Amino acid sequence: MERNTLKKDTKLNLLEKLLIYFILYSCIGWIYEVFLEVVVYQWGFSNRGFLFGPYCIIYGFGALLLVFSLRQLQHQKIRLGKISITPVLVFLAIVAITTVVELIGSYIMEFFTGGWMWDYTRFAFDFEGRIAPNPSIRFGLGGMVFLYVFQPLFEKMTHKMTGKTLHMVSGVVAGILACDLVYTLLIK
Repeated sequence: MERNTLKKDTKLNLLEKLLIYFILYSCIGWIYEVFLEVVVYQWGFSNRGFLFGPYCIIYGFGALLLVFSLRQLQHQKIRLGKISITPVLVFLAIVAITTVVELIGSYIMEFFTGGWMWDYTRFAFDFEGRIAPNPSIRFGLGGMVFLYVFQPLFEKMTHKMTGKTLHMVSGVVAGILACDLVYTLLIK
C-alpha cells in the first residue's frame, strides 16, 4: 500500500480494504495448497483450509503481515556497489516471517484441533514436521509474488471501488467468515 493511499482512506475504508486483501490472499493460498495436493503430489482433493470455505486463513494473515512489515524495505534502494540487493533482502525477510507464521500457526491449530494440517518430516532439516527450509523457500518466492504482483493489483482494484461497493463487499466477506468460524468451531 502506498503511503498516500493510507492517508486518504478513513479508518473504516482501510479496514474494509484489509479484509478484502485478507480473503483474496486466503483464497489464493487455498488454491495453491489444493494445486499442490491434487496436481503436484497427486494425493487427491481435500479441503486444505482450517475453516470450511475455500480459503486458508494463514495465508491471509501471513500476506497482510508481509505487506505491513516489509512495505518500507520493499521501496528502499539498497545497493551493493551497482547491484540492487533490496529484492534479496525482501526475499530473506519473507522467508523468515512466513516460517515464524507457519510455526506459530501449527501450534494454534494443534491447540484447537489436536494437530496441524501439514507434515514436513519428508523434507531435510524439518522441525517437528512443522517447518522446513524447502517450504520456507517456496513461501519466500510466493511472498515476492504477493508483494510485487498481487498487492499492487489488489490496491488498484479497491481504489476503484466506490465507498458503498467497498462497504458491501467487505460486509459480505465479514459475514461469510463469521458464519464459517461459528460453523467450524462450534457446530462441526
